[in-house]
Amino acid sequence: MMPRLYNLYLFAYNSFQTIGWTIAVFRIASSFISSRSLNGAYASSGDLICFLQTAAFLEIIHGAIGLVPSGALLPLMQWGGRTHFLLAIVRQINEVQELPSVFITFIAWSLSEVVRYSHYALNCIGSCPYWITYIRYTAFILLYPVGLIAGEMWLMYQALPYIEVKNLYADFFAHLHFSYYNFVRVLLLVYPFLWLKLYLHLFKQRRSKLGKHHEKKKK
Repeated sequence: MMPRLYNLYLFAYNSFQTIGWTIAVFRIASSFISSRSLNGAYASSGDLICFLQTAAFLEIIHGAIGLVPSGALLPLMQWGGRTHFLLAIVRQINEVQELPSVFITFIAWSLSEVVRYSHYALNCIGSCPYWITYIRYTAFILLYPVGLIAGEMWLMYQALPYIEVKNLYADFFAHLHFSYYNFVRVLLLVYPFLWLKLYLHLFKQRRSKLGKHHEKKKK
């Protein structure tokens, strides 16, 4: 009985995230179509995406207690990177919220999450078609680096002058004897290496998931 309840909970959670990120896609697209500009992504969907990303902390708990086989480390790395980007930088600096890099980040995240969460939800009920599995383990090849390089990293670089002028989080970082500005500069240097671990892990999953399907077809 208990495994069925866990499965029902995971189906509800992943369905909720699928619906939320689908709404985000439509809001971003509607803003772009109506304004013919990349500048309205945060105004149209920023609050929703901040909420969905914050709620994704549950995935760290899912992995930590064994509800899903992912473990806690990789979900923590992804959640921590995205949440810092959203809440510590984009949400706090009005001047960067209308930059095209926000649009690029949001559209890359939203498309990848719609596929990822729908894949998880359908697997919970045992009816995930192969084409969704294929997109899940293929679309990331383009979406992840675009979202990282042209989105997250580019925006953090653009935010550096505002971080320095505003002296963000000065009280907290005073105890650490370096500034948040310098922290973000170092983060930009190590970000690609942290992200590469996640990216290579997805390629490993891709070989495993799509390889199993091809083996079944041969049999």
